[in-house]
Amino acid sequence: MEGELIGIAVDTFKTAFYISFPMLMGGLVAGLIISIFQATTQINEMTLSFVPKIIIVAVIIILLMPWMTTTMIDFTMRTFEKIPHFVG
Repeated sequence: MEGELIGIAVDTFKTAFYISFPMLMGGLVAGLIISIFQATTQINEMTLSFVPKIIIVAVIIILLMPWMTTTMIDFTMRTFEKIPHFVG
């Protein structure tokens, strides 16, 4: 019983990681590229680093929404299928 609960927790963290990883990496790469650009041009404008990251993350969310939805539905179905085992 405890092992199964730990398995659900691990599955939860894995699913959260898989879903958030593309957005985090997109923001990280965009931030790195913008930081290099700012360092070479000596432009220190906060909006120059913030706005492109927001746009890139939004584009990634829009493009990956079908995959993210399918992943969340699969996780939810797996979790719901395990509920009778814990209730009974």
